[in-house]
Amino acid sequence: MLNISKKLTSLVGKTNAKYNLLEKNDKVLVGFSGGKDSLTLIHILNRIKNIAPYKFEFEAVTVSYGMGENLKFLQDHCAKHKIKHHIIDTKIFDISKQKIRKNSSFCSFVSRMRRGHLYSYALKHNFNKIALGHHLDDAVESFFMNIFYNGAMRTMPPIYKAKNGLQVIRPLIFCRERQLDGFAKEHKIETISDENCPAFRVDIKMPHTREKTKKLLHELQLQNPKLFTTIKASFENIHIDTFF
Repeated sequence: MLNISKKLTSLVGKTNAKYNLLEKNDKVLVGFSGGKDSLTLIHILNRIKNIAPYKFEFEAVTVSYGMGENLKFLQDHCAKHKIKHHIIDTKIFDISKQKIRKNSSFCSFVSRMRRGHLYSYALKHNFNKIALGHHLDDAVESFFMNIFYNGAMRTMPPIYKAKNGLQVIRPLIFCRERQLDGFAKEHKIETISDENCPAFRVDIKMPHTREKTKKLLHELQLQNPKLFTTIKASFENIHIDTFF
């Protein structure tokens, strides 16, 4: 079992305790893309599974886009660490080229289709929860992207119930992206490359809103090192009566 820093373990443990993300007899499906976030997530869940005073099970599932991606190293990694892993073969890439509307977000379209396959697999195999590897940087970026571009105040909750009855959990939601990157680098774990992203296989304008928001937040953090800590606190300190 890979070593996980006390700070990272503590953050996930407190999040789990506060929101009851993992409970007795849960059957959890983990969206495992092979990036640093989902890699960290499967190892943290593996650790919790071995030390928790209750039993639950989880399985890592990777959605193949049907582009001939090299996913064997993900299978080998999970096998090495005794983590159950399954690959869902799809034709997402071909379908996306045919169905996506002009000027629509290619990444959003592919993401929705990938999530749909995860939901279908979870329901078919009696999972009651889906775990995703989103972290605090993702939540903060999404919050400001919604304000700047969508005219809405929303972000990524630690847990919510989907319309199909499945609960979606985010055990890493209070962790910073740099912590997850540090975990992968510390253990020299191979992660999925850009060539396995469908957006790099088509001639489209790459999404820029998240990158611009990430840059803005980085600049603000240089002025205020506690920026993300403050924003995290604000997510739990909402004054509804002050809004229109």
